[in-house]
Amino acid sequence: MAGTDSTRKTYFGPAPSVVLVNPQLGENIGMAARAMANFGLFDLKLVDPRVGWDREKAVAAASGAHETVENSSVFKTLEEALHETHYVYATTARPRGMTKEVMTPEQAGLDMRARIKRGEKIALMFGRERYGLNNEEVSLADVIVTAPVNPAYASLNIAQAVLLMGYEWFRHEATSLGQATPELPALEGPGLQMPDTQPATKEQLYGFYDHLERELWEAGFFKTLEKRPGMMRNIRNIFARTALSEQEVSTLRGIISSLTRVHELRRQKRSE
Repeated sequence: MAGTDSTRKTYFGPAPSVVLVNPQLGENIGMAARAMANFGLFDLKLVDPRVGWDREKAVAAASGAHETVENSSVFKTLEEALHETHYVYATTARPRGMTKEVMTPEQAGLDMRARIKRGEKIALMFGRERYGLNNEEVSLADVIVTAPVNPAYASLNIAQAVLLMGYEWFRHEATSLGQATPELPALEGPGLQMPDTQPATKEQLYGFYDHLERELWEAGFFKTLEKRPGMMRNIRNIFARTALSEQEVSTLRGIISSLTRVHELRRQKRSE
């Protein structure tokens, strides 16, 4: 599977547990496990799963995160699953009419980091496929996490909800983007990427501008001598905004030289 390399497993330190309350389908359990693995979460607790849920389908849906499914813990009650936990985040899209703090996933991600750093054991709680958590279950949590979503489609499926919370947890831990390959390391961060090259120096840029200006003058691009400085400023500004690399400057100069040779050959033919 693209983007999956089970030989590169890394332990990222203590992390939240994921608690699925009364899940019904093995496929959803597996997809939640896969979402957990994407973001360094591996402790899966199943509370009162449907009798006879299909473990084989769960493993298949986990798409490589089968160990999370196979090592999951099963509990009869939610209270039992939360016994060793210090702080619990209940995910829900609906108002509950109870006095309880509400966080966004982003705020929860920062809060989780702080609590894990203090040595607390924390859990992310997710409800059933059809109607989520009930009020009694939410009351066992310390805080509610609700995402800003389209009110007409506010409900997330289990795997989506786990993925969202996992991302907010892990993005403060991640040191790179995506996945490394045998050919290239993982990206260090967002922004302009320049594999096999580097940003052009000012000397290289100035040389390119001088080269371009000479050839444009020879081609008659500048209508008058007076307009030449202003037109070149505009041209330089165009290229300055593109953050040219060394390779790109070299390519552009090669283009100019090729066009110049073509024009010279044509002039020679006309003069013969």
